[in-house]
Amino acid sequence: MRTVFFAFRDAPERRAALRMPESLDRYRLFGLDEFARRGARVRHNLERDVTPAWARATARVANAGLDAAGGPGGDFASILASLRTANSADVVFSTVDTVGIPVMLLKRAGAIRPPIVYASINLPERLERLRGERIHRLFRHALRSARTIIAYAAPEADRLREWLGADTPPVVFVPFGVDIGAFRPIDDGRPLVDVVSVGVDPRRDFELLVAVAARRPELSFRIIATAERVRALGTVPANVTFATDVPLETVRQSIAQARVVALAVHENSYSGATTTLLQGMAMAKPVVVSRTDAISTGYSLEDGINCRLVAPGDAEGFERTIVEVLADAGAAASLGTRARETVEREFSWERYTNALWEILSS
Repeated sequence: MRTVFFAFRDAPERRAALRMPESLDRYRLFGLDEFARRGARVRHNLERDVTPAWARATARVANAGLDAAGGPGGDFASILASLRTANSADVVFSTVDTVGIPVMLLKRAGAIRPPIVYASINLPERLERLRGERIHRLFRHALRSARTIIAYAAPEADRLREWLGADTPPVVFVPFGVDIGAFRPIDDGRPLVDVVSVGVDPRRDFELLVAVAARRPELSFRIIATAERVRALGTVPANVTFATDVPLETVRQSIAQARVVALAVHENSYSGATTTLLQGMAMAKPVVVSRTDAISTGYSLEDGINCRLVAPGDAEGFERTIVEVLADAGAAASLGTRARETVEREFSWERYTNALWEILSS
């Protein structure tokens, strides 16, 4: 029986998902529950309720040293506290960069022995901020110690291969997925809002959406984000309402009650907005999304066929496209139907976890 150690970013939502792996938030587990059903033994770095003081103290020293050297740190504490468990596994799967950076550096130092599979989410942007040749060499050698690197966007995989240069481990593009059973078309009666936008990642361009709302007072907008992100928006038009830090059940209900899902995103390499994009498509909603490099290839998006694509930062284009979709209910319904078909065919959660399992079990 193969043992997989999952390195997770610590968050209340993830701990809740670990307690209830059948919940809508199961996507936060990156396939842990699926692998357990396949017969694998699964362990992770959040098994403790409290991280030991010695691990927190060591983590502070490690992060201070990295900061002084010109590089980013991460959650060393939970990884250090779980070293014995990690080293008893057949493979270590680092699910995000927050824990991935400590994992790869500890692997480079010899503290982690099993092969590691590193999932990159925003890693190229972090590497751009490295200061000094010494820290560049350290991170390059540490990343090369990975058995496989996974990226959820094809351009991100390309950038990582270029940055790593020679002796690069396999860098594999694995499209993300969505639970097509949990996120399915829901007839929830008359829509309660014209436009809904959901997201917590830092690349969301909610400012653009608020600007569109200001020019379209006849339309209603609902933004679901973190409380901190909403505060940063300041004063907004009266036709914009907010929901902050809500459970995924509320997100699903809000998508069901909207006429359009609008995802304005700043340019990025790491597939920002992909989770909500796929959820909206799976629910057969017409989705208007920024055509970032991260989703322009690899996710089978076709403007006017299964979604509407607008250049990042183009407020006028975003406004015009939203209005066009809202004005033609028949075309919007067809867009949503084809969106659902695309997700069913290519981006189910089963297909995503199968791809992960193939990598980790090898």
